Amino acid sequence: MKKTLLLFLLMVVYSQMSFAQDTIVEEEYTEDEPITFASTRIVSGHSVETIAKGITDFRIEHRFGDIAGTNGGVQNMFGFDMLSDMRIALERGVTDNLMVGFGRCKGTGAPYRSLLDGFVKYRVLTQKKNEMPISMAVIGGSTFTYMKASTDISQVNSFPKVAHRFSYFTQVNIARHFGDKASIALMPTYVHRNYVAADDVNDLFALGGAFRVKLTSRFALIGEYYQVFCNSAYRQTGYKNSMGIALEWFTFGHNFTINLTNAAGLGETQFIPYTFQSWSKGQFRFGFSVSRKFSHE
Repeated sequence: MKKTLLLFLLMVVYSQMSFAQDTIVEEEYTEDEPITFASTRIVSGHSVETIAKGITDFRIEHRFGDIAGTNGGVQNMFGFDMLSDMRIALERGVTDNLMVGFGRCKGTGAPYRSLLDGFVKYRVLTQKKNEMPISMAVIGGSTFTYMKASTDISQVNSFPKVAHRFSYFTQVNIARHFGDKASIALMPTYVHRNYVAADDVNDLFALGGAFRVKLTSRFALIGEYYQVFCNSAYRQTGYKNSMGIALEWFTFGHNFTINLTNAAGLGETQFIPYTFQSWSKGQFRFGFSVSRKFSHE
């Protein structure tokens, strides 16, 4: 807990500092290119946004434990004593429409820990007044777990082959901004895992939906939901759909989000297939993300 608070405080201080060798990025949007989402992420998943060419984004994402339910409550400080997952990442704008990223997640342990991830995102369309009514991006990514393999061969994390440690996702992200106050998005997503449990399937399709409502010049309310579609003969017990809501604070150079979600894991290959917590049972958690944009010019 102390380490988490220290890391959070250091990130906040860092977000307020400027360095002689860096240029702090303050993004400006014109009426022809309205902002859809203020960050490359919504709550758990990607947004349609990309990073401008030459800009590096340093990100920290954090999920605490259950606020209520069996594992929450006052004895666990409503989840603040627990760490469900954490991700540290660097992402870079190759062009104004193409970005890449690499990160490392702690992992929830259900079923994986020690995850490395990478992705590529390309913005195909950009909303423009009287020209293009929507924005669209295509994202592809992969995760690899280097956790120690279980000796129980009946477990999904026993990894009989190295290839079984890999998972992949592909997403088409379609979004539209309405004036300067609201945005919506649809995120059809395909997830493939090389190795799964007997009651699971390798391939999953999920349809994500999201919204953003601007509250003030610096704050916005955002929400996100992913509905997983699967053959009814599989995934019958314990699996839930990821849903989250967040308050977003954005200013020059950084974006800060405080969220509530039932998803414990971070990344599409984790929160889409491996969300087991239920909102109705109090199994939702606080989380936050901080991103810092800078360029070396």
